[in-house]
Amino acid sequence: MENIKCVIIGAGPAGYTAAIYAGRANLSPVLYEGVLPGGQLTTTTEIENFPGYPDGIDGFTMMEDIKRQAERFGTDVRQGAVTAVNFAVHPFQLEIDGRTNVLAQTVIIATGASAKYLGLPDEQHYAGHGVSACATCDGFFYRGKRVAVVGGGDTACEEATYLAGLAEKVYLIVRKPCLRASDIMQKRVQQAENIEILFEHETIGLFGEKGVEGALLVRKRGTEDEQQVKIAIDGFFLAIGHHPNSEIFAPYIHTDSQGYICTEAGTPRTNIAGIFAAGDVADPHYRQAITAAASGCKAAIEAINFIRN
Repeated sequence: MENIKCVIIGAGPAGYTAAIYAGRANLSPVLYEGVLPGGQLTTTTEIENFPGYPDGIDGFTMMEDIKRQAERFGTDVRQGAVTAVNFAVHPFQLEIDGRTNVLAQTVIIATGASAKYLGLPDEQHYAGHGVSACATCDGFFYRGKRVAVVGGGDTACEEATYLAGLAEKVYLIVRKPCLRASDIMQKRVQQAENIEILFEHETIGLFGEKGVEGALLVRKRGTEDEQQVKIAIDGFFLAIGHHPNSEIFAPYIHTDSQGYICTEAGTPRTNIAGIFAAGDVADPHYRQAITAAASGCKAAIEAINFIRN
């Protein structure tokens, strides 16, 4: 059975950055790309807030650049997903695609988090062309335009408030008759003149030729007052939460109530020595490419020190 010094699970900014640092330290890291090589950024049309790309760059190209950099320093990038683990023994045991087993001296978990969607076919159809799950990432492209945010919690209110500073008009689409956000977030939304809250509305479709031009909503679904409503928008933002991709590690690695991997404060260390977490799988707050890359750097340095010691 193959015995590897450092296995990196996940191919987003955190995973590839960890690979660069581990490779430069002669750890000969092996990185398994998983089901979405390059991570969520490969579904983003243009990135303007990552240092080093002053003119912006599309997500797929940026991730290919970082991948080549990791490979330059000896990273063995492999197709395949880790489907099972045994972290109760050392070296750690990992199963790849349900059939291949490898051993690892250290493991860096960088599997990311997946945005929760409504499940509408239109969400996939317009992905990268008007549909987004990150206002901080994509809000800039909707300056002076009309957008909608779906959700009624703190995240949705925060996204709506952020977009209100850029867009001409923001609709906050809330399924319930009230917001469930904290009082301070509710006040910020209510005080913003260009935010309109649509209570008891649900999105049932999107429409547009080359991109999103509007949303089809249903008001008070299932009641005598049910009514279909159309709104004209240029962007549709999901803010109903993220799901960290941590299920297979949960029997061994401590996670919080939402499934995010718990790490020692200020470090990527998990509750098991030699296993580190980086990127969105351990970050419920920032979820940015640059913060993920930084955490990948820290995870690799910890892995280097673990092996040397």
